[in-house]
Amino acid sequence: MTSHRSFKVRVRTRMARTGESYTTARRQLLARSGAAVAAPEPASPARTQMDRVSAALLRERTGHDWDEWFGRLDAWGAIDRTHTETARWLVTAHEVPGWWAQTITVGYEQARGLRTPGQRRGGGFEATGTRTVAVPVAVLFEAFADEAVRRRWLPDVAVRVRTATAPKSFRADWAGGPSRIAVGFTPVSGTKARVAVQHEKLTDAAEAERLKAYWRDRLGALKQLLEQPEVTR
Repeated sequence: MTSHRSFKVRVRTRMARTGESYTTARRQLLARSGAAVAAPEPASPARTQMDRVSAALLRERTGHDWDEWFGRLDAWGAIDRTHTETARWLVTAHEVPGWWAQTITVGYEQARGLRTPGQRRGGGFEATGTRTVAVPVAVLFEAFADEAVRRRWLPDVAVRVRTATAPKSFRADWAGGPSRIAVGFTPVSGTKARVAVQHEKLTDAAEAERLKAYWRDRLGALKQLLEQPEVTR
């Protein structure tokens, strides 16, 4: 672990000196020192943000593709900034919507070796899930905040609400354990909204992968429930 960390520092130092991308700088250092000096990083079974969001879609929604955002973030000095600082800069300096600012920030951190898929930048692991549902954002928020509705698509889980700010965010402790969920809601139109779940403080990559699949299933159940024309909320 220590050797990998020190090698990443060397890569970032070369990036700052040459202006190369992380991948190019890493390849050049490996070529100079030999692959035995710094073993290739193990492939992760999890998909990166760049796998999930195409460059074309990112450009459509934010005005720039992955390479263009990475260049701007490198020039700004994001390699040495916190996750929160980077996401905030994208929102305030470039008017990127909050959910997309988080997507770009995580993608950048993964591309620059600051975190692996499923891992938080400061260590620890998390699972995420998103879904667009054909209901107004207030209805989507209530599906989390209203216990009776929540039990219909998220049964048998003890959720202790920490904060709920309608119709923007919802935070809660999960199943009586150390993990917790942070949920954001974004209107897409008057009749569509997007929910993004971030399940934090997980123990390892295996738990993160398990909960990623779990949230994919549960958000699918939520979408099915809310889009039923005769559902009673």
